Amino acid sequence: MNKMGVKSLVVVGMLSSLSYILMLLNFPLPFFPNFLLIDFSDIPALVAAIMMGPLAGVLVELIKNGLHYMMTGSATGVPVGDFANFMAGILYILPTYYVFNRLKTKKAMTIGLIAGTFSMSIIMSILNYLVILPAYTYFLHYPAMSSGEVRAMIVTGILPFNIVKGFIIMGLFMLLFTRMHGWMMKNSYKSA
Repeated sequence: MNKMGVKSLVVVGMLSSLSYILMLLNFPLPFFPNFLLIDFSDIPALVAAIMMGPLAGVLVELIKNGLHYMMTGSATGVPVGDFANFMAGILYILPTYYVFNRLKTKKAMTIGLIAGTFSMSIIMSILNYLVILPAYTYFLHYPAMSSGEVRAMIVTGILPFNIVKGFIIMGLFMLLFTRMHGWMMKNSYKSA
């Protein structure tokens, strides 16, 4: 999007607000650590990306996480969790958008959502190992975990959680997309 028109800004704002509300309706899944919460706030960002392009989806993710940090703050004092959520969101929506954009079919959307799930899961595992978990440890003044403990947490908790979350969001989004595919394609507009 080189230049966002008023309509684009209004739609991005509305989808960001909806995404923020959905982010507040989070809950843990059984068998995973309680700090890993699932929410459905990536669905409005997917809608924005499909209808207006990838930058709109990234903006929805950015505004949602900015609102969340401003309204709820962070135990660390810095937005480590919101950064993690932002990265997970864009790692999910961008591969989905680019795969879907090639063919614009329901099958392409399914393949894109699977690609987004695995992209998010793998890259977030690496980011958790290198950046996110060390940042939590540092800012919360917890004793540092050994690299073996961090790997175990990622392999047994974070990686499978992100895969499960990706497939749950995929199922919900495909229900929405199946019903609204024609409308979304008819009303989509990309400024770039």
